[in-house]
Amino acid sequence: MERVLYIVSAFHETGTYIPPHQHECYELVYYIHGAGTTNVGPRSYHFRPSSFALIPPNHKHDENHRDDADILFIGFLSDHPGMSTLQGVYEDDKEHSVLQTLRRMQEEFKRKRDGFAELMNLQLSEITVHLLRLLGAADFHSPSEDRVQYVLNYMDEHYRHKLSVTTLAEMSGYSYDRFRHLFKERFGFSPLRYLLLKRLNYAKSLLQHTQMHISEISAAAGFVNDSQFCNMFKRETGVSPRTFRIRTK
Repeated sequence: MERVLYIVSAFHETGTYIPPHQHECYELVYYIHGAGTTNVGPRSYHFRPSSFALIPPNHKHDENHRDDADILFIGFLSDHPGMSTLQGVYEDDKEHSVLQTLRRMQEEFKRKRDGFAELMNLQLSEITVHLLRLLGAADFHSPSEDRVQYVLNYMDEHYRHKLSVTTLAEMSGYSYDRFRHLFKERFGFSPLRYLLLKRLNYAKSLLQHTQMHISEISAAAGFVNDSQFCNMFKRETGVSPRTFRIRTK
């Protein structure tokens, strides 16, 4: 969970020194303009325009401004495990992704429209992702099975439609063979067999609880034709769809 506690803009003149202090929350200090040094914990860092300091909770830090500085900073809470590994001064990316999101948060805070706090928290989550991508936090990288899980979610909602393993692999971002390997490793079935079992289970439910014709059930469950449906059904269950309906009614 991410939650914004405050967002503040400030101007510091050349020679300004902010003595060591600490907060019970995370603080991100973005240096829009200006240069100088800051100590975060035991280490000293230089900051310059388009850099930002990330300070974890209860870490002492100070600032010594060599030039006039425009600053935008936020205090926030985060329970993302990747955040706990980050502290120091970093450079924003070339699109200034962190700054752009901070400015949107600042605008929401100024206007205070309905739901502004919830939206700011969502924007903070966006910043967290930017930070962890930008800084390559070791704990951020999602395991490969998470991408495959998204495909599984899609299959669970669209199994009655025509789906190819090639299309599903493209959705996952993996090659055809890699996707098939990861899917079976994670879920115990190949993608095609998973689809078949989903379709058969749906067909069984229709056979038990409706008066639909076999051909209608075949089409509704996503099979190519009646012949394929009947052959697959008998191969997997040992009986024909018609016999299954009679026995389970």
